[in-house]
Amino acid sequence: MQLLESIRLALATIWGNKLRSVMTVLGNIVAVTSIVTVVSLIQGMNAMVSNAIVSQVGADSFTIERVPFTRTDDEIERVRANPLLTLPEADAIRSFSPTIRSVMAQAQQRASVSYRTQVLDQVPIQGVTPEYLDFANFDAERGRMMSAIEVERSRPVALLGVDTALALFGDENPIDKTILVDGVHFRVVGISRKKGGFLGNSLDAFAVIPLGAYVKLFGARPSLTLSVKPVTPALLPMAMDDATVALRVARRLKPAQPNNFGLITSDTVLGLYHQATTGIFAVLVGVVALSLVVGGIVIMNIMLMVVSERTREIGLRKALGARRTDIMWQVLTESVTLSTCGGLAGIALGAAFGRVIAALTPLPARLEPWSVALGIGITAAVGLFFGLYPASRAAQLDPIEALRRE
Repeated sequence: MQLLESIRLALATIWGNKLRSVMTVLGNIVAVTSIVTVVSLIQGMNAMVSNAIVSQVGADSFTIERVPFTRTDDEIERVRANPLLTLPEADAIRSFSPTIRSVMAQAQQRASVSYRTQVLDQVPIQGVTPEYLDFANFDAERGRMMSAIEVERSRPVALLGVDTALALFGDENPIDKTILVDGVHFRVVGISRKKGGFLGNSLDAFAVIPLGAYVKLFGARPSLTLSVKPVTPALLPMAMDDATVALRVARRLKPAQPNNFGLITSDTVLGLYHQATTGIFAVLVGVVALSLVVGGIVIMNIMLMVVSERTREIGLRKALGARRTDIMWQVLTESVTLSTCGGLAGIALGAAFGRVIAALTPLPARLEPWSVALGIGITAAVGLFFGLYPASRAAQLDPIEALRRE
């Protein structure tokens, strides 16, 4: 009951001096608003980036590309000479190891796609091998997938992304309709499931066609990307090692020669992204720490003024039997309550700012419970730390001298 009574008195004092209280906790409000807003945006981005990367790369597979995803300045010139990946190399990887279940070769280039009077420019056209059916990032929501026989025989069929189908056909059923891809006829057999967007860019604006038809359309030496799926997700590291060995053997690389290709997993891309956001957190910590120190100093000064204003009250309470710990507890409770109120205001403002930013920009926001708890905990700790000195001074007042104070 003593704690609740102290909190009630502290809240009554804060309400009685609203303007002073707001100005006192302004530093805490700024600090907590900053951390809640940035954390909600980063967590929203983390979820969006994770979904986008996993949908493109696959959580249980890895990708082999002509150049590594990460490279130093010294490696840039060397990797430019890396040879293109080829279909025989995909076959070599597939047959090398029992840990590898499937290898899909894929190429991509932008081209115009049209249906009657509707023309779309710069649509990503993906050419795939029959193994594309083994990868979860391809799936038909309407119609069907291209069959393995259709892909093997380079039939002029296509699987469209949701946004591409909607832009071309509107409310009309696109299944079995004929479209033009760079002037060549293709029959639509299916519409891919919706993947969403990333930073305002649609992940559903594409068309998938057989790789053989892609080669006829764009040229005989496309730049291939190989997607590799192990037998089970647990064998992913072993499959990566086996694919590396198979490709090095196929390219007759000597032991001392570096790889002239790159392996990418969803964890690799996510790791680089999280490494980049760590820098944002570091800057945020500096801003928050500075704001909290300033806010704490202001709280300490205000509490010293409050102690000075209540000198006679403190003297009277001591004369009536209040102990030093009672006086110290009352001042500390008011300091912590005042600081925590600033933290709660900062949480509300941070959540509101996050929602506004998410509504006005492509950036998503997701309020995390731990960021709310962190904001409350930090501001309570600031109030406790910077309230110790004023509370100690109040507790040490001599009751006789305090009662003489005008």
